[in-house]
Amino acid sequence: MSITPLMPVYPRCGVRPVRGDHCHLIDEDGTRYLDFASGIAVNLLGHSHKGLIGAIQRQAATLMHVSNLYGSPQGEALAQRLVDKTFADTVFFTNSGAEAVECAIKTARAYHQAAGAEERHELITFTSAFHGRTMATISASNQEKMHKGFAPLLGGFRYVEFDDLEGARAAIGPATAGFLVEPIQGEGGIRPASQEFMSGLRALADEHDLMLVLDEVQSGVARTGKFYAHEHYGIEPDVLATAKGIGGGFPFGACLATEKAARGMTFGTHGSTYGGNPLAMAAGMAVMDAVANDEFLAEVTEKGERIRTRLEQFIGNYPELFELVRGTGLMLGIRMKVESRPFFVHLRDKHQLLTVAAGDNTLRVLPPLVIGDAEIDEFFEKLSAGAADYQIPEAG
Repeated sequence: MSITPLMPVYPRCGVRPVRGDHCHLIDEDGTRYLDFASGIAVNLLGHSHKGLIGAIQRQAATLMHVSNLYGSPQGEALAQRLVDKTFADTVFFTNSGAEAVECAIKTARAYHQAAGAEERHELITFTSAFHGRTMATISASNQEKMHKGFAPLLGGFRYVEFDDLEGARAAIGPATAGFLVEPIQGEGGIRPASQEFMSGLRALADEHDLMLVLDEVQSGVARTGKFYAHEHYGIEPDVLATAKGIGGGFPFGACLATEKAARGMTFGTHGSTYGGNPLAMAAGMAVMDAVANDEFLAEVTEKGERIRTRLEQFIGNYPELFELVRGTGLMLGIRMKVESRPFFVHLRDKHQLLTVAAGDNTLRVLPPLVIGDAEIDEFFEKLSAGAADYQIPEAG
Protein backbone atom coordinates (compact mmCIF):
# COMPACT_ATOMS: atom_id res chain seq x y z
CA MET A 1 0.00 0.00 0.00
CA SER A 2 1.36 3.43 -0.90
CA ILE A 3 0.41 6.77 0.57
CA THR A 4 -1.10 9.43 -1.69
CA PRO A 5 0.98 12.51 -2.62
CA LEU A 6 -1.56 14.64 -0.74
CA MET A 7 -1.42 13.43 2.87
CA PRO A 8 -4.68 11.48 3.31
CA VAL A 9 -6.15 13.44 6.21
CA TYR A 10 -9.25 14.55 4.29
CA PRO A 11 -11.99 12.19 3.03
CA ARG A 12 -11.99 13.94 -0.34
CA CYS A 13 -15.13 13.52 -2.43
CA GLY A 14 -15.49 13.22 -6.20
CA VAL A 15 -16.17 16.93 -6.75
CA ARG A 16 -13.02 18.45 -8.27
CA PRO A 17 -13.52 22.19 -8.89
CA VAL A 18 -11.25 23.97 -11.34
CA ARG A 19 -13.12 27.23 -11.83
CA GLY A 20 -15.55 29.50 -10.01
CA ASP A 21 -18.31 31.63 -11.49
CA HIS A 22 -19.97 34.01 -9.00
CA CYS A 23 -21.86 31.60 -6.68
CA HIS A 24 -21.11 28.41 -8.61
CA LEU A 25 -18.16 26.03 -8.74
CA ILE A 26 -17.35 24.23 -11.99
CA ASP A 27 -15.85 20.74 -11.93
CA GLU A 28 -13.10 19.57 -14.26
CA ASP A 29 -15.78 17.73 -16.28
CA GLY A 30 -17.87 20.91 -16.59
CA THR A 31 -20.50 20.10 -13.94
CA ARG A 32 -21.80 23.23 -12.19
CA TYR A 33 -22.47 23.19 -8.46
CA LEU A 34 -24.39 25.84 -6.56
CA ASP A 35 -22.02 26.79 -3.76
CA PHE A 36 -23.88 27.32 -0.49
CA ALA A 37 -20.79 26.24 1.45
CA SER A 38 -18.44 29.08 0.44
CA GLY A 39 -15.34 27.10 1.34
CA ILE A 40 -16.85 26.89 4.86
CA ALA A 41 -17.74 30.59 5.18
CA VAL A 42 -14.64 31.83 3.32
CA ASN A 43 -15.69 32.96 -0.17
CA LEU A 44 -18.03 35.66 1.04
CA LEU A 45 -17.79 37.57 -2.26
CA GLY A 46 -18.25 34.46 -4.37
CA HIS A 47 -15.65 33.18 -6.83
CA SER A 48 -15.27 35.91 -9.43
CA HIS A 49 -15.56 39.25 -7.62
CA LYS A 50 -13.80 41.84 -9.79
CA GLY A 51 -12.82 44.07 -6.89
CA LEU A 52 -11.12 41.27 -4.98
CA ILE A 53 -9.45 39.71 -8.01
CA GLY A 54 -8.23 43.08 -9.26
CA ALA A 55 -6.76 44.05 -5.89
CA ILE A 56 -4.82 40.78 -5.65
CA GLN A 57 -3.60 41.03 -9.26
CA ARG A 58 -2.39 44.62 -8.83
CA GLN A 59 -0.62 43.84 -5.59
CA ALA A 60 0.96 40.65 -6.96
CA ALA A 61 2.50 42.70 -9.75
CA THR A 62 3.91 45.20 -7.24
CA LEU A 63 5.04 43.43 -4.06
CA MET A 64 3.93 40.07 -2.65
CA HIS A 65 6.04 39.58 0.45
CA VAL A 66 8.32 41.61 2.65
CA SER A 67 9.61 40.79 6.13
CA ASN A 68 7.87 42.18 9.18
CA LEU A 69 11.26 43.57 10.18
CA TYR A 70 10.34 46.49 7.90
CA GLY A 71 7.54 49.00 8.03
CA SER A 72 4.24 47.90 6.49
CA PRO A 73 2.20 50.66 4.84
CA GLN A 74 -0.30 48.02 3.65
CA GLY A 75 -0.64 46.40 7.08
CA GLU A 76 -0.94 49.72 8.86
CA ALA A 77 -3.73 50.80 6.52
CA LEU A 78 -5.82 47.63 6.98
CA ALA A 79 -5.19 47.52 10.74
CA GLN A 80 -6.45 51.11 11.00
CA ARG A 81 -9.62 50.21 9.11
CA LEU A 82 -10.27 47.27 11.43
CA VAL A 83 -9.60 49.40 14.51
CA ASP A 84 -11.98 52.08 13.20
CA LYS A 85 -14.70 49.48 12.52
CA THR A 86 -14.43 47.42 15.72
CA PHE A 87 -13.85 47.46 19.47
CA ALA A 88 -10.11 46.92 18.95
CA ASP A 89 -7.15 49.23 19.39
CA THR A 90 -4.53 46.97 17.83
CA VAL A 91 -4.29 44.06 15.36
CA PHE A 92 -1.87 41.18 14.71
CA PHE A 93 -2.17 39.58 11.26
CA THR A 94 -1.90 35.82 10.82
CA ASN A 95 -2.17 33.28 7.99
CA SER A 96 -5.15 31.32 9.32
CA GLY A 97 -7.91 31.12 11.89
CA ALA A 98 -6.03 28.66 14.08
CA GLU A 99 -3.07 31.04 14.22
CA ALA A 100 -5.41 33.90 15.11
CA VAL A 101 -6.80 31.84 18.00
CA GLU A 102 -3.24 30.93 19.08
CA CYS A 103 -2.37 34.63 19.19
CA ALA A 104 -5.55 35.31 21.18
CA ILE A 105 -4.63 32.60 23.71
CA LYS A 106 -1.14 34.07 24.10
CA THR A 107 -2.58 37.58 24.46
CA ALA A 108 -4.92 36.48 27.25
CA ARG A 109 -2.14 34.75 29.16
CA ALA A 110 0.33 37.58 28.60
CA TYR A 111 -2.18 40.10 29.97
CA HIS A 112 -1.93 38.51 33.42
CA GLN A 113 1.65 37.31 33.37
CA ALA A 114 2.99 40.70 32.30
CA ALA A 115 1.51 41.98 35.55
CA GLY A 116 3.24 39.25 37.55
CA ALA A 117 0.28 36.87 37.89
CA GLU A 118 2.18 33.84 36.56
CA GLU A 119 -0.45 31.42 37.86
CA ARG A 120 -3.23 32.87 35.69
CA HIS A 121 -2.85 30.83 32.53
CA GLU A 122 -6.08 28.82 32.20
CA LEU A 123 -8.81 29.59 29.69
CA ILE A 124 -12.33 28.31 30.29
CA THR A 125 -13.63 26.89 27.00
CA PHE A 126 -16.92 25.27 26.04
CA THR A 127 -18.21 21.90 24.86
CA SER A 128 -18.66 21.23 21.12
CA ALA A 129 -16.36 24.15 20.29
CA PHE A 130 -14.00 24.15 17.34
CA HIS A 131 -11.00 26.48 17.51
CA GLY A 132 -8.61 24.95 14.98
CA ARG A 133 -6.24 22.05 14.44
CA THR A 134 -2.99 23.15 16.09
CA MET A 135 -1.93 21.55 19.37
CA ALA A 136 -3.19 24.49 21.41
CA THR A 137 -6.49 24.81 19.57
CA ILE A 138 -7.34 21.10 19.73
CA SER A 139 -6.46 21.22 23.42
CA ALA A 140 -8.92 24.10 23.80
CA SER A 141 -11.70 21.82 22.50
CA ASN A 142 -13.27 18.95 24.43
CA GLN A 143 -13.77 16.87 21.26
CA GLU A 144 -12.18 13.45 21.60
CA LYS A 145 -12.19 12.94 17.81
CA MET A 146 -9.66 15.78 17.49
CA HIS A 147 -7.54 14.57 20.42
CA LYS A 148 -7.07 10.96 19.35
CA GLY A 149 -3.50 10.22 18.35
CA PHE A 150 -2.04 13.50 19.59
CA ALA A 151 -1.55 13.00 23.33
CA PRO A 152 -0.40 14.58 25.49
CA LEU A 153 -2.59 17.63 25.03
CA LEU A 154 -1.45 21.04 26.18
CA GLY A 155 -2.58 22.14 29.60
CA GLY A 156 -4.27 25.41 30.44
CA PHE A 157 -7.84 24.72 29.31
CA ARG A 158 -10.92 23.85 31.33
CA TYR A 159 -14.14 22.71 29.66
CA VAL A 160 -17.65 23.85 30.61
CA GLU A 161 -20.99 23.18 28.90
CA PHE A 162 -21.74 25.69 26.14
CA ASP A 163 -24.31 28.31 27.13
CA ASP A 164 -24.05 27.36 30.83
CA LEU A 165 -23.35 30.62 32.63
CA GLU A 166 -23.45 29.11 36.11
CA GLY A 167 -21.03 26.41 35.02
CA ALA A 168 -18.65 29.10 33.75
CA ARG A 169 -18.98 31.03 37.01
CA ALA A 170 -18.25 27.90 39.05
CA ALA A 171 -15.16 27.09 36.97
CA ILE A 172 -13.39 30.36 37.80
CA GLY A 173 -10.41 29.81 40.08
CA PRO A 174 -6.96 31.21 40.94
CA ALA A 175 -5.51 29.98 37.62
CA THR A 176 -8.23 31.45 35.39
CA ALA A 177 -7.06 33.91 32.75
CA GLY A 178 -10.31 34.25 30.80
CA PHE A 179 -12.97 32.69 28.60
CA LEU A 180 -12.60 31.49 25.00
CA VAL A 181 -15.94 31.13 23.22
CA GLU A 182 -17.65 31.22 19.83
CA PRO A 183 -20.74 33.47 20.03
CA ILE A 184 -22.26 31.17 17.40
CA GLN A 185 -20.80 27.68 17.25
CA GLY A 186 -20.11 26.72 13.64
CA GLU A 187 -18.74 23.18 13.58
CA GLY A 188 -20.86 22.52 16.66
CA GLY A 189 -24.06 22.94 14.63
CA ILE A 190 -24.82 26.68 14.14
CA ARG A 191 -25.73 27.08 17.81
CA PRO A 192 -26.03 30.73 18.88
CA ALA A 193 -25.20 31.51 22.49
CA SER A 194 -28.00 33.06 24.52
CA GLN A 195 -28.03 36.74 25.39
CA GLU A 196 -27.83 35.83 29.09
CA PHE A 197 -24.71 33.74 28.50
CA MET A 198 -22.79 36.34 26.48
CA SER A 199 -23.75 39.25 28.74
CA GLY A 200 -22.95 37.09 31.76
CA LEU A 201 -19.48 36.17 30.50
CA ARG A 202 -18.74 39.84 29.90
CA ALA A 203 -19.87 40.67 33.44
CA LEU A 204 -17.83 37.83 34.96
CA ALA A 205 -14.75 38.93 33.02
CA ASP A 206 -15.16 42.47 34.32
CA GLU A 207 -15.78 41.32 37.89
CA HIS A 208 -12.72 39.04 38.04
CA ASP A 209 -10.37 40.94 35.68
CA LEU A 210 -10.48 38.14 33.10
CA MET A 211 -10.09 38.27 29.34
CA LEU A 212 -13.20 37.63 27.24
CA VAL A 213 -11.74 36.07 24.08
CA LEU A 214 -14.12 35.50 21.15
CA ASP A 215 -13.49 33.08 18.30
CA GLU A 216 -15.28 34.72 15.36
CA VAL A 217 -13.33 32.89 12.67
CA GLN A 218 -16.58 31.59 11.15
CA SER A 219 -19.15 34.11 12.41
CA GLY A 220 -17.21 37.28 11.61
CA VAL A 221 -16.88 39.70 8.69
CA ALA A 222 -20.54 40.39 7.80
CA ARG A 223 -21.58 36.71 7.84
CA THR A 224 -24.40 37.29 10.37
CA GLY A 225 -25.50 40.73 9.17
CA LYS A 226 -23.23 42.49 11.66
CA PHE A 227 -19.54 43.02 11.02
CA TYR A 228 -18.89 40.72 13.98
CA ALA A 229 -21.53 38.53 15.62
CA HIS A 230 -20.90 39.81 19.15
CA GLU A 231 -22.53 43.07 18.08
CA HIS A 232 -25.89 41.23 18.14
CA TYR A 233 -25.40 40.82 21.90
CA GLY A 234 -24.47 44.42 22.65
CA ILE A 235 -21.15 43.43 24.22
CA GLU A 236 -17.49 43.86 23.33
CA PRO A 237 -14.69 41.34 23.84
CA ASP A 238 -11.16 42.04 25.03
CA VAL A 239 -9.63 39.88 22.29
CA LEU A 240 -11.10 38.46 19.07
CA ALA A 241 -9.83 35.94 16.51
CA THR A 242 -10.98 36.40 12.92
CA ALA A 243 -10.15 34.74 9.57
CA LYS A 244 -12.10 32.91 6.83
CA GLY A 245 -14.19 35.65 5.20
CA ILE A 246 -11.73 38.43 5.99
CA GLY A 247 -9.65 37.45 2.96
CA GLY A 248 -12.54 36.46 0.72
CA GLY A 249 -10.62 33.33 -0.30
CA PHE A 250 -7.07 34.53 0.24
CA PRO A 251 -5.65 32.85 3.36
CA PHE A 252 -5.23 35.21 6.25
CA GLY A 253 -6.59 36.02 9.67
CA ALA A 254 -6.12 38.44 12.52
CA CYS A 255 -6.12 38.79 16.27
CA LEU A 256 -7.83 41.98 17.44
CA ALA A 257 -7.38 43.35 20.95
CA THR A 258 -7.94 46.35 23.13
CA GLU A 259 -4.94 48.32 24.31
CA LYS A 260 -5.48 47.00 27.84
CA ALA A 261 -5.70 43.36 26.71
CA ALA A 262 -2.54 43.64 24.60
CA ARG A 263 -0.35 45.02 27.39
CA GLY A 264 1.74 41.84 27.44
CA MET A 265 2.25 41.63 23.67
CA THR A 266 5.49 43.59 23.41
CA PHE A 267 8.62 43.38 21.24
CA GLY A 268 9.68 39.77 20.72
CA THR A 269 6.64 38.10 22.27
CA HIS A 270 5.03 36.99 18.99
CA GLY A 271 5.68 36.92 15.27
CA SER A 272 4.85 35.49 11.86
CA THR A 273 6.92 35.26 8.69
CA TYR A 274 4.01 35.68 6.30
CA GLY A 275 1.45 37.36 8.55
CA GLY A 276 0.34 40.70 7.17
CA ASN A 277 2.07 40.27 3.81
CA PRO A 278 1.11 42.86 1.18
CA LEU A 279 -0.88 40.36 -0.90
CA ALA A 280 -3.08 39.41 2.05
CA MET A 281 -3.53 43.06 2.97
CA ALA A 282 -4.72 43.88 -0.56
CA ALA A 283 -7.30 41.10 -0.32
CA GLY A 284 -8.43 42.34 3.08
CA MET A 285 -8.82 45.91 1.87
CA ALA A 286 -10.95 44.73 -1.07
CA VAL A 287 -13.18 42.74 1.28
CA MET A 288 -13.54 45.72 3.59
CA ASP A 289 -14.42 47.94 0.63
CA ALA A 290 -17.23 45.54 -0.27
CA VAL A 291 -18.75 44.52 3.09
CA ALA A 292 -17.84 47.00 5.82
CA ASN A 293 -20.77 49.33 5.28
CA ASP A 294 -24.31 49.53 6.59
CA GLU A 295 -25.94 48.95 3.20
CA PHE A 296 -24.17 45.64 2.60
CA LEU A 297 -24.79 44.45 6.15
CA ALA A 298 -28.49 45.30 5.83
CA GLU A 299 -28.66 43.26 2.61
CA VAL A 300 -27.10 40.25 4.35
CA THR A 301 -29.67 40.57 7.14
CA GLU A 302 -32.55 40.82 4.66
CA LYS A 303 -31.37 37.86 2.58
CA GLY A 304 -30.80 35.81 5.71
CA GLU A 305 -34.28 36.51 7.04
CA ARG A 306 -35.80 35.66 3.66
CA ILE A 307 -33.99 32.33 3.42
CA ARG A 308 -34.73 31.48 7.04
CA THR A 309 -38.45 32.18 6.59
CA ARG A 310 -38.59 29.99 3.48
CA LEU A 311 -36.60 27.25 5.21
CA GLU A 312 -38.98 27.23 8.18
CA GLN A 313 -41.89 26.84 5.80
CA PHE A 314 -40.06 24.22 3.74
CA ILE A 315 -39.07 21.89 6.60
CA GLY A 316 -42.73 21.48 7.54
CA ASN A 317 -43.17 19.50 4.32
CA TYR A 318 -40.65 16.89 5.52
CA PRO A 319 -41.26 16.37 9.24
CA GLU A 320 -39.46 13.03 9.10
CA LEU A 321 -36.24 14.77 7.98
CA PHE A 322 -36.03 18.21 9.53
CA GLU A 323 -36.52 19.59 13.02
CA LEU A 324 -35.66 23.30 13.13
CA VAL A 325 -33.70 26.17 11.61
CA ARG A 326 -31.25 28.26 13.62
CA GLY A 327 -28.60 30.87 13.06
CA THR A 328 -28.36 34.51 12.05
CA GLY A 329 -27.89 36.32 8.75
CA LEU A 330 -26.30 33.99 6.21
CA MET A 331 -24.88 31.68 8.90
CA LEU A 332 -27.79 29.24 9.03
CA GLY A 333 -28.21 25.64 10.10
CA ILE A 334 -30.97 23.07 9.56
CA ARG A 335 -31.07 20.58 12.42
CA MET A 336 -32.13 17.21 11.08
CA LYS A 337 -33.98 14.33 12.75
CA VAL A 338 -31.64 11.92 10.96
CA GLU A 339 -27.89 12.00 10.47
CA SER A 340 -27.05 15.07 8.40
CA ARG A 341 -23.93 13.84 6.60
CA PRO A 342 -25.62 11.34 4.23
CA PHE A 343 -28.15 14.02 3.24
CA PHE A 344 -25.36 16.53 2.64
CA VAL A 345 -23.69 13.95 0.35
CA HIS A 346 -27.01 13.33 -1.44
CA LEU A 347 -27.49 17.05 -2.15
CA ARG A 348 -23.92 17.31 -3.44
CA ASP A 349 -23.79 14.20 -5.62
CA LYS A 350 -27.37 14.00 -6.91
CA HIS A 351 -28.44 17.64 -7.05
CA GLN A 352 -25.19 19.62 -7.39
CA LEU A 353 -25.89 21.62 -4.24
CA LEU A 354 -22.95 22.24 -1.93
CA THR A 355 -23.68 22.69 1.79
CA VAL A 356 -21.67 21.76 4.89
CA ALA A 357 -22.35 19.06 7.46
CA ALA A 358 -21.83 19.94 11.12
CA GLY A 359 -22.26 18.56 14.60
CA ASP A 360 -25.63 18.02 16.26
CA ASN A 361 -27.02 16.54 12.99
CA THR A 362 -26.96 19.97 11.39
CA LEU A 363 -26.74 20.96 7.75
CA ARG A 364 -24.92 24.29 7.43
CA VAL A 365 -26.15 26.83 4.86
CA LEU A 366 -23.27 29.27 4.27
CA PRO A 367 -23.73 30.92 0.86
CA PRO A 368 -21.60 33.74 -0.52
CA LEU A 369 -22.92 37.00 0.90
CA VAL A 370 -23.42 38.30 -2.67
CA ILE A 371 -26.18 35.83 -3.58
CA GLY A 372 -29.22 37.22 -5.38
CA ASP A 373 -32.78 36.10 -6.02
CA ALA A 374 -31.72 33.68 -8.75
CA GLU A 375 -29.32 31.81 -6.47
CA ILE A 376 -31.83 31.72 -3.61
CA ASP A 377 -34.49 30.27 -5.91
CA GLU A 378 -32.02 27.71 -7.29
CA PHE A 379 -31.09 26.72 -3.74
CA PHE A 380 -34.68 25.98 -2.81
CA GLU A 381 -35.29 24.10 -6.06
CA LYS A 382 -32.30 21.84 -5.40
CA LEU A 383 -33.06 21.44 -1.70
CA SER A 384 -36.69 20.53 -2.45
CA ALA A 385 -35.69 18.02 -5.09
CA GLY A 386 -33.10 16.55 -2.75
CA ALA A 387 -35.55 16.13 0.11
CA ALA A 388 -38.19 14.64 -2.19
CA ASP A 389 -36.00 11.82 -3.50
CA TYR A 390 -33.92 11.18 -0.38
CA GLN A 391 -34.07 7.68 1.05
CA ILE A 392 -33.25 7.64 4.75
CA PRO A 393 -30.52 4.99 5.26
CA GLU A 394 -31.66 2.02 7.31
CA ALA A 395 -30.11 1.78 10.75
CA GLY A 396 -27.30 -0.72 11.10
